[in-house]
Amino acid sequence: MAAPKPSNHSGAASPAGVAALSFTTKLPAQADFKKVLLERYQEAIARSRKIGHRLSFRVEVDPAADAQTITPVEEQPIASGDSFPVEDTGMPDADLEAALAGARARGRKRVAEIVAGEDMLSADAFAKLLGTSRVTVNARRQSGQVLGIDGAKRGFRFPVWQLDKDGRPFGALPALHAMLGNSAWAVYRFLVSRHGVLDGRTGLRALQQGDDASVLAAAEGMARGDFD
Repeated sequence: MAAPKPSNHSGAASPAGVAALSFTTKLPAQADFKKVLLERYQEAIARSRKIGHRLSFRVEVDPAADAQTITPVEEQPIASGDSFPVEDTGMPDADLEAALAGARARGRKRVAEIVAGEDMLSADAFAKLLGTSRVTVNARRQSGQVLGIDGAKRGFRFPVWQLDKDGRPFGALPALHAMLGNSAWAVYRFLVSRHGVLDGRTGLRALQQGDDASVLAAAEGMARGDFD
């Protein structure tokens, strides 16, 4: 991939005390422009931290000239007697880190509680229940045919409730995995949560009632970002 060749690099001061620096670049491919834009973004982060002001971008595309102009705009603070002081309500870095650490700890604790539940089976126990081997169970987990959630220290755990009345994993599980990004935890949360589009039922309850079509429609809507 050819390196981008800058055709113009100029600095200018715009009205109202706004400083702008334009980069006009003719690029042979869209990927090159993305690379340059990312570089300008990283430079803007460093610049903003240094000057303590906000920066924004303006991107102009000229198809006739086959060029793109990236203009980072430095927004200077307003110097006016009519301006009001704004209280900084942001959390100090140390407090923010402590809050994030606390949230992560609570998340790990919740995961540990879930995988330690009586309805969670080890791969060996789940394989015995299905009359198959641990290797087969793990292969089916990887392909989304069965639901297995990662419990870190405990390894993968398999909810016993994912089996239908005939003792087989619900047939909708592969489609649910595909729709929800092949994330076992996303599938788990979907199944144990109540959904308005399912008339307040959990995904699991709807499957137990044989309403696979409604369950898959609800999962598809969730994947699109529809409000439930």
